[in-house]
Amino acid sequence: MSVDGAVTRWWWVRHAPLSLPPGTIAGQMDADVDLSDTGMIEGARSWLPDNAIWLTTPLSRSVQSAAALTPDQPTLGVPDLTEQDFGSWHGRTHAEIWDSERATAEHFWQDPAGNAPPGGESFADLCARVSAAIMRETAAHQGRDIVMVGHAGPIRAAMALALGLSPAGVLSVAVDHWHLFRMDHLALGHGDGQWRLIGANIPPCRGRLL
Repeated sequence: MSVDGAVTRWWWVRHAPLSLPPGTIAGQMDADVDLSDTGMIEGARSWLPDNAIWLTTPLSRSVQSAAALTPDQPTLGVPDLTEQDFGSWHGRTHAEIWDSERATAEHFWQDPAGNAPPGGESFADLCARVSAAIMRETAAHQGRDIVMVGHAGPIRAAMALALGLSPAGVLSVAVDHWHLFRMDHLALGHGDGQWRLIGANIPPCRGRLL
């Protein structure tokens, strides 16, 4: 049951950089991350709350990044918060796809929010999936701090949910590695409650954030 006035605080942190060639489409492909930048890790860790619920996705880059931030903290895996499914484009670079599948790539980029890569899902589909998962986790952990170590696509989807924007309207939002997105959900006792954006793409720094 929703408790009127309860505030659930979401702390979204994008995972560490991938150990892949630049321009590679990772999507739901599993890949390790580069954890060598200890300054970024320590900065990100310093403003995350104590006694939080920690969420990850099943992908290694989410799990490894969360472990770097909080080695002893148990995490809960949420498959529906994973990155967009890019189908047959996984593991390939944008340049390779443009050279070998020009017509398909051109069609995709006519509506990158609504069109799906071959065998994959559209960003609009991702937004629907992620929004439903966010509302479930908010209800399950109402009134708590939730740290989600996740991916760029789902973080943009969370922005769309919080601000009432279309999927196309958030594709241009920058989501950098180790950067923070803060959103609060206010339960109103009825309906889906109300969201408030606290900050977006905040770089790691030492010190507490509200």
